[in-house]
Amino acid sequence: MATGHTDPQRRERIIAATLDLIAEEGIARVSHRRIAARAGVPLGSMTYHFSGMDDLLREAFGRFTDHIVAVFDAHLCAPADAGQARQAVADLVHALSEGSRRDLVLAQELYTLAARRPAYRELTHEWMRRSRLHLEKHFDPDTARQLDALIEGLTLHRALATEPHDRALTLEAVARITDTGRAR
Repeated sequence: MATGHTDPQRRERIIAATLDLIAEEGIARVSHRRIAARAGVPLGSMTYHFSGMDDLLREAFGRFTDHIVAVFDAHLCAPADAGQARQAVADLVHALSEGSRRDLVLAQELYTLAARRPAYRELTHEWMRRSRLHLEKHFDPDTARQLDALIEGLTLHRALATEPHDRALTLEAVARITDTGRAR
C-alpha cells in the first residue's frame, strides 16, 4: 500500500468506500476497519484523515448531497420559461427514480441518520436549501419548497413501486403545484 505522500487520492478513496459500504450494507455495518479494507488503505489512515466516524460520515454524506444537487442543476439550469421548468422537474423525478439505486439508498440512509441524530440534520437542511435554490430560479419560494417535497416523494414512490406511475402523472402533479399564477 502506498503512503499518504505517494497516495494523494487516499482520502477520496476512503470517502468513496464509505458511501459504497453504506449503499450496499447500511450505515449500521460501517466501521473504520471495513472502510479501510474496502478502500485498500491502512487502518491508521482513517484517523489520519478523519477525526472520527462522525467526521467521515459528514464528509461522505456531504459529497453525496453535492452529487444530488448537481443532478438538480443539470436538469434545472436550462429551462427558459415555467412550462419548460415543469417539464424539467418531471424529467428530474424520472431520472432520479429510474437512476442509481445507490443514490436512492444513500438518500434514505441520510434521512434516517438525520431523523435519529439531530447533528446530521444540518446536512439535510443544507441539501434542501440548495435544491430549492435551483427550483427558485423558476418558481416562487413557497412553490419551490412544495416541489422539493414532491420530487422526493414521487422519486421514492416511483423507485419502489412494482408498477411505477408514468410521466404524465408526474407532470400533472407538478402542474397542480405550479399553477401558472405562481410560476416566475
